[in-house]
Amino acid sequence: MTASTSARPGVARAPSPRGRPRRRRRLAVGARRPGSVVVLVIATLLVLGPFLWMVSLAFTPEADAFGSASLVPADPTLDNFLRAWSGGALGRAFLNSLLVTTVAVITNCVFATAAGYAFSMLPFRGSSVLFYTLIATVAVPVSVTLIPLFLMAKTFPLAGGNDLAGVGGTGLLDTLGGVVLPYIILPMNIFLAKQFFDAFDKDMAEAARIDGASELRIFVQVYLPLARPLVAVVAIFSFTGVWDDFLWPLVVTSSQDMQTVQLALTRFLGSGNVQYGALMAASVLVTLPVLAVFLFNQRHFISGLADGSVKG
Repeated sequence: MTASTSARPGVARAPSPRGRPRRRRRLAVGARRPGSVVVLVIATLLVLGPFLWMVSLAFTPEADAFGSASLVPADPTLDNFLRAWSGGALGRAFLNSLLVTTVAVITNCVFATAAGYAFSMLPFRGSSVLFYTLIATVAVPVSVTLIPLFLMAKTFPLAGGNDLAGVGGTGLLDTLGGVVLPYIILPMNIFLAKQFFDAFDKDMAEAARIDGASELRIFVQVYLPLARPLVAVVAIFSFTGVWDDFLWPLVVTSSQDMQTVQLALTRFLGSGNVQYGALMAASVLVTLPVLAVFLFNQRHFISGLADGSVKG
């Protein structure tokens, strides 16, 4: 029996040239490219180096922050994390960032995905011009749009004491609604969704229309279940982009209660009194949600990027 399963007819591997095992051939191919290996190792060290240094300083006592060249603290401590959480009021900042990113992820997964589906599956006259005009806004520097966005938030109707014309109050300034306003639909996510749905067979939509299904039902019940990798990519891009943004929350908020985690980190950067240990500990805490979101969606994220690179 053993002989029959191990040597099935028709599936025996062809002998490798010169009788060498295939594994050894792969290793030999890698050995012939030492330059590529060196480049990859250098790139990995350059990427991981700052993170490792950040984690090391987070566990190092403040007095020894720059006294040792080793990445492993000689006397590790958790005091930096306690000072960061209590002194920096990170709890409120975490709650603000979590609310803003949750709203941004939901709206982008719903509206940006639906818009990409409409541009791909329901073309109309002028849709190409509208799509490329929308995508062109991605090339506009963020700093250019700050003043228009600030005026939109200030004159938002029926908010912050404003009337229907957006006059009389402060609008959405210094509110979480004002912080989340530019993130509701990100043009890049619409681009990703359109590229993803362009690769799908449109005959499924035609068959569903013949059966009497509405366009909304076709999108929700036919295509959306097949677009899980796309939704994962949109969710991760939205979460990381909104969570890491610093400039817009700095412009639209003025009180500490409305600040996000990125602004909370600046509380440890006092003039002439930078608290490196607490700052690095707070940075580690702020980084953890992003790592968790990526790790839990890693499989769908890589699948979505691979589909986009192949189909797009």
